[in-house]
Amino acid sequence: MKDIMGMMKQVQGLQSKMTEMQAELEAQNYTGNSAGGMVSVTLSGKGVLKSLAIDASLMKADEQEILEDLIIAAHTDAKNKADSSIAEKMQSLTGGLPLPPGFKLPF
Repeated sequence: MKDIMGMMKQVQGLQSKMTEMQAELEAQNYTGNSAGGMVSVTLSGKGVLKSLAIDASLMKADEQEILEDLIIAAHTDAKNKADSSIAEKMQSLTGGLPLPPGFKLPF
């Protein structure tokens, strides 16, 4: 019973840290690139698209599909960076807490 009570105290302590981390992540921006930086996408830590920059040389009507693919690639790059940063911060936050594999916070 003591182990469960100790774990519950640790979880309660995480609540304020989680709130701080969420605010910090919202303030962070992650930029992804494709085509050697010719297409750039910036996302917030929550995944909100903040900006999109496209080199003028890519603005050709007959290359619309290529441009669309480059935008998707840049977005994926930015999202992967954000997800990696979030996972790293969560690991440091919950490092001492014995959570089952795949368990995600917040609940």
